[in-house]
Amino acid sequence: MAMLHKLALIHSIPGRTRFNLGLKYGKGAEIEAIFRSIPFVYSASYTGETGSILIYHDTRVTWKDLYRTLSNSKKETQEKARFPIAEVLVCLSAFVFELTRVSPILTQGTTNLLRPSSLAVLYSSQKIIKNGIVAVMTKGKPNADTLTSAALLASILKGSPKSALIIYLMSTISEWLTEFTAYKTRNYVRDMLSVKVDSVWRVDETGKEERVPVEQVKVGDQVVVFQGEKVVVDGKIVAGVATIDESSITGEFIPKELTTGNNVFAGSVVVEGSVRILVEKAGDDTAISRMIHLIEEAQTKQAPIQSIANRLSDKLVPISFILAGLIYVVTKDWNKVLNMLVIDYVCGIKLSTATAISSSIGLAAKNGILLKGGQTIEKLAQIDTVILDKTGTVTEGRPVVTKVIPFSDWTEDNVLAISASAEEHSSHPIAEAICNEANERNLPIPEHKEIEMIVGRGIKAIINDKLVLVGSKLFLTDWDITLDPLNKLNSEINQDENMVFVSYDTQLIGIIVLEDKVREGMKKTINQLRRHGVDEVIMLTGDRFHPAKKIADKLGMDAFIAEALPEDKANFVMKYKSKTDHLMMVGDGVNDAPALAYANVGITLGTKRTDIAVETADVIVTADDPLALAEVIKMSQKTMKLIYQNLIVTVLVNSGAILMGTLGYITPVIGAAIHNAATIAVVLNSGKIILLGGRGSGNKVSNRSQYYW
Repeated sequence: MAMLHKLALIHSIPGRTRFNLGLKYGKGAEIEAIFRSIPFVYSASYTGETGSILIYHDTRVTWKDLYRTLSNSKKETQEKARFPIAEVLVCLSAFVFELTRVSPILTQGTTNLLRPSSLAVLYSSQKIIKNGIVAVMTKGKPNADTLTSAALLASILKGSPKSALIIYLMSTISEWLTEFTAYKTRNYVRDMLSVKVDSVWRVDETGKEERVPVEQVKVGDQVVVFQGEKVVVDGKIVAGVATIDESSITGEFIPKELTTGNNVFAGSVVVEGSVRILVEKAGDDTAISRMIHLIEEAQTKQAPIQSIANRLSDKLVPISFILAGLIYVVTKDWNKVLNMLVIDYVCGIKLSTATAISSSIGLAAKNGILLKGGQTIEKLAQIDTVILDKTGTVTEGRPVVTKVIPFSDWTEDNVLAISASAEEHSSHPIAEAICNEANERNLPIPEHKEIEMIVGRGIKAIINDKLVLVGSKLFLTDWDITLDPLNKLNSEINQDENMVFVSYDTQLIGIIVLEDKVREGMKKTINQLRRHGVDEVIMLTGDRFHPAKKIADKLGMDAFIAEALPEDKANFVMKYKSKTDHLMMVGDGVNDAPALAYANVGITLGTKRTDIAVETADVIVTADDPLALAEVIKMSQKTMKLIYQNLIVTVLVNSGAILMGTLGYITPVIGAAIHNAATIAVVLNSGKIILLGGRGSGNKVSNRSQYYW
């Protein structure tokens, strides 16, 4: 813990503080675990390059409070939700003793503190009592632990250790359920984005490759990644050439050919070839690990209803004390006073709301949907307008051949075969579409002798000793190719469609028409969105009017905007927000990022999303399944319904128990049992989202029949 004595404040605002630790490239996970174990800290993110740690904490806590607490802390980790087995066993033993003892223990007042059952409660609940006292001493305000501590001590002093035992046992169970839910949520996020590689080929000083655990790789090492393997570090290629799929990091769906001097990132996959990489970042410092931390921190971003629940809980604590005092003044009955202390609304309201939000984030992550915070869930539940980008969102973002129009004596297959021969070495999406169509038709592809690519125009090739041109109309015109056959086709083609012109030996032999294919399930998605309360669906695109109208009409959209620049998209979203505060924007590219930022909720969809869109969006859907859009709205609505349901149950049950306790119909033991049973019930009701539902795994969003929601 020496590191904690080197803390230096960098900056601090309410709820967020950054300290400098003076360490670099340390074990980030260990350092963060230490800081997360401290009371009032929601999350901590360590940056190895700067040796600093960013802490999100209770707004009532200052950086001086944190510094004081940190300086006196011992190293603890909270990777798992710890259940206090020893303490619970001690209390259970004491409870059995109280139930089975034959003769009464004649003690009263402070001597009740020496009873075995009392000592068991005091031992087990020492953290609760300490936190309750610290809150009053440092903040001047009692909290939920203060109220619980008062109830425990009052029960013991009155000679009713059974009440104290019930309070401790049942409140411990409800607290653990909440922590366990949060733990499962963190695990689902980590499992989804984790590199999941145990070992790597490291190159030693002699140049020999040896298989070592990933944990042993450090900055400055060199590792080799072979075909089919996953990269586990961030670094620079120092030898070799490989085709690498970086879609999990950058969002670019076409693999890149990378060689010496290029950067690579953990999580990417070597599709072809092999490379030697100089390690620049490893472990928790890699880009994908930082993404994991980003999503983990999302759990600390409270929904408005969660903040309301917390504020309401804080205000109810002193009210419970005041009511207990009034009842004592009026009745002088300690049983009724004790009922006011053992029965409260705080635990049920606070824990059930936090559990519901955490469970929803966890279940979404388990099914390939990343939600950046609880506030996103509440906003999603109210969405009534959805704006969809076209290319890569409504459509697949890759063209497909829809029609081949041959001229003279040429056939469709002949035109496709000649075009595929010219295009087969090109990585352009149009070339890929033509080659795919030729392959699907099992066409024999003639050999070509030479190929020249003219950027922005097309391809020139020599096939069968004849000049072949494949490209735009302007490209063929530049080569004085006659386009007379087009005059006969005015009724067959639309000039706004995407067309590739093909000539052979200076004659136009055919036209290939392409279009961007609509995503499978998009029509059903729009219908589902309407079913879940969406009144208006609008499409924004930079594409031309005719292709945009064709898709909008096909999917039954309410409106569309074509030929929109990135700033046009952002301005449209801003203006439309004046009509509704419940606007969702879905996009995937750099040009969508401004619009995503201006929307109430921004969503990126699919594997073709770009990194800037991921940074800007509130929700990241990692699979190419548009139905996830409707599912995440449905989940959010169910989560909010569950929260309101829990609030009503908590208020009704505890109000009834308080009334019966005040009238003397129930004892403090029964009152404690009713209150804590209600708390456990609402926490379980919230936790069932993730504990019982959603058996999907990783990116399998489409397995929707197994969702809780």
